[in-house]
Formats: sequence, structure tokens, C-alpha cells
Amino acid sequence: MLVMPGRRTSTMELLAAEAAGRGMAVRAAEAPGPLAGPAHWYGGPVAGARLADRLGFALLEPADDWLAELPEEFTGREVRAATVADAGALQRPTFVKPPRDKSFPADVYADGSRLPAGLDPATPVLLSEVVTFAAEYRLFLLDGRIAAASRYAVFGRLDPRPIGADRTVAAEIAAFVDRLVAAAGHTLPSAVVVDVGQLLDPYRPGHRWAVVEANMAWFSHVYAADPARVLDVVLRAAGPRKRVRPGDLPYVRH
Repeated sequence: MLVMPGRRTSTMELLAAEAAGRGMAVRAAEAPGPLAGPAHWYGGPVAGARLADRLGFALLEPADDWLAELPEEFTGREVRAATVADAGALQRPTFVKPPRDKSFPADVYADGSRLPAGLDPATPVLLSEVVTFAAEYRLFLLDGRIAAASRYAVFGRLDPRPIGADRTVAAEIAAFVDRLVAAAGHTLPSAVVVDVGQLLDPYRPGHRWAVVEANMAWFSHVYAADPARVLDVVLRAAGPRKRVRPGDLPYVRH
């Protein structure tokens, strides 16, 4: 069974249709009547955490500081794990984002005084040097390999496109991911989303590849990726707790 919120996004509709085509029951979390496992989840982290014990599924997600712990070879910029209190002391433009939820908008803040008011000072954040990505791509990884992929933005503006439309780009991304997985694949769950981008370098012509961020597969938009292959990743990333592989146990959301 695939459970998701009753108010569906375009991604939810695509995944629901694919799941139904495989013979899975698709249920709304708010639907009347009992819900019983084994179940898989696609939806937000708050509702997912509320339902996880009741329906017996486990939510896999990367560690909050995963991006900050990557070598700069893969990030292409300085990234550090911090708190809202640290971000509030910033005195120069910095990209600030919550590592897992959407508690405030991820954006470039001119200084710490521009952060939204009322945030808990202890809230974890990622602080990143401001850079320019010419294009950004969403990769659904399963067992360290790209299962599905899509471009989703160009110079920060939403512009989804199938990754297969440009074979050169697809080959470059595949090579970059192979290097990333070889170096840091053991620090990710077996089903996860990694966004990468073409990072413009003002001191060199052309671009280089860098990791934008890592995300939970069970709360990531499909964009122009193949929904069938995306669903394969989602089912592993948010499925029955009893089926969680030993290597994924450290990445189960609590």
C-alpha cells in the first residue's frame, strides 16, 4: 500500500498512477477507516513521522550535516553545519537553508538580521558560500546508481527537462556521481535524492560539477524524471520497517 496526503501534488498524482498500475492500493492519509500496513509513504516529514509507527514504515534520509562533511572537491564551495544562532551573527551574504524541512525559505541572506523572525536559535542550518549554478539536476539514487534523473532549474529558475535530452550532460553527471559514490556513497542511505549542478567558476572558463544538496526521496518532486523509476526509489526510501537493510538503519528518521 502507498499512503500519501489526500491533497496531492503533480508528483503525487504521477506516483499514485504508477503504484496503482503495479497493483498497489493507494490511500489518502486522511481517509476515513483504518489504515493497516505494510505500507510505503510519499509526503511531508511531519505527517510521515506521525504515521510511521502506526503503519510500520521507516523513513530514510541523509544526515543533516552530510553536505557540510563532503570534501570541497564535490561541493565546489565552503559549506558548514551550524545553528540559527550562528546564522544570526552573519555579517556578509550567505546561502542559509534548513537541512531537512522547510521551516524557513532557503535563500541568500544579506546578513543574519534578514533571517525570518521567531526561529528557534538551536535549529540546525547549513551555511554556504554564495555561488552560481548554471543548471541544476535531480538524481534519484538507488544502491549508489542513478535510477532516474531530471534537470529542474536553469540559473535558479524552474525549467524541468529530461536528462536524456543532452547526452553530454548525462555522461558528465554519471561520471561525477561515480566519483561521489566511490568517495562518499557509504555516508548515504541506499535510496536517496542528490541534486547536482553546473557550478560557474569566475576564474576558469566553462563549468564544473558540484553537489547542490541531498534530500529524502519520499519528499522530492519528480520534475521530468521517469515516475516508474522514481517510485522504485521511493518504495525503498519509505517502506516497511522490517525490510530495512542493515546498512540503512543509521539513516532511519526518528
